[in-house]
This record gives sequence, structure tokens and C-alpha cells, in this order.
Amino acid sequence: MSQDLHYITRPSTLKENAPLLIMCHGYGSDENDLFSFAEELSKELFIISVRAPYQLQPYGNAWYAINFDAEQGKWSDNEQAQLSRDKISEFIDYACKTYSVNNNNVTLLGFSQGTILSYSVALTYPEKVKNIIALSGYINEDILPKDLEKSKYGHLDFYCSHGSVDQVIPADWARKSKPFLDALGIKNTYSEFPVGHGVAPQNFYEFKTWLEKRI
Repeated sequence: MSQDLHYITRPSTLKENAPLLIMCHGYGSDENDLFSFAEELSKELFIISVRAPYQLQPYGNAWYAINFDAEQGKWSDNEQAQLSRDKISEFIDYACKTYSVNNNNVTLLGFSQGTILSYSVALTYPEKVKNIIALSGYINEDILPKDLEKSKYGHLDFYCSHGSVDQVIPADWARKSKPFLDALGIKNTYSEFPVGHGVAPQNFYEFKTWLEKRI
């Protein structure tokens, strides 16, 4: 099975059935960004950090275009976002076939735009993932299925966090994730930290501990 996303890996100490963690970076970044967390995370995890498909100038990558328009303000290219969501879904299949990992123990870790897509992957293809770490993002309902079926989501578990003074994605947008997930009967936790658009050290240690209990 071929796939066209560039990625880097950190092998697991387990020879087979390793829990899989896939990292999806934010707008304008690349696969090395979140990979800096890898050395601090459980050695049992097989970690893959993926580069988004759209190249930006002069550098960096995006999962979908964000257009800055004087009249409409800032708006997302939802068609590109859905294409990238499906690419990540296909990448999960590819990774599970290519490496000695447990396809019933897949975690998505996203930041910002990578989080927006992680929500969409989990709620569109729930059978492919188990845990989602959603850092500094929000739920874009325009890239979700029209009919969300509660019955499919019972196994999912979300860790969501945001900076209370985030100047890129307002905390108000992120705060909607908990009632949204609660309404679907999905296990979730939401935390805020007194930072901007980034991951505070205490935020990192909180999601690290959260994840260790679930792998």
C-alpha cells in the first residue's frame, strides 16, 4: 500500500504489537516540531511524525490553506482539510501494515491545525484510533460527517488542552470541545494553561501522564 506523506519514526522497545503514536504538526511547521517530544515519551510507543502535504513559501507545510481575505477575514479551505483528513486515515492503515504495531492501540497527537484534523479523523474514522491528544486546536464541524453516530465512539478518549491567552486560536473556540464530546458520550478531559499558542511544560507532563495510563 503506497502513501505519499513524508514522515520520521522513533522505534519502540517492543518487537511487536507496539502502541502507535502519530504526530500531526501545526500550520507552517514540519515533522520535526512535535518530534522533539518523542524522547520524553514512553519507550514502548512506536512514534511517527508526519509532514503535512502542502508546502508553504518560503518554508513550512500545511494540512490545508488558511486564506486571509479582507472581507471574509481568515477562513479555512475545508475541501483541502477533508483531503488531508483522508490522507491521515490512509496513513494509519499504511503504518499498521508496515510496522509491528497494534492497530487497536493508535493515538493521534495534534497541535493547532494538526489537532483540528485529529478531531476530524477520530470522528469520521473512529474505528482507526483509540486516543487523541488535541493541543491548541478546536473542532471544525464543517469537516465532520453530517450524522455523528454515538454508537461508534464509545472506545474513544480525548485529552484536550489550550492556552488561555492563545492569540492564534481563541480559547473560547477550544472550550466548545468538551460539551461537544460530552454530548456524544465520548470520554474526554479539557485543561487550560496560562500561555499563548504553544505547549507549556506542565501541559506536556499532564498529557504524557494521561497517555501512559492508556497505552
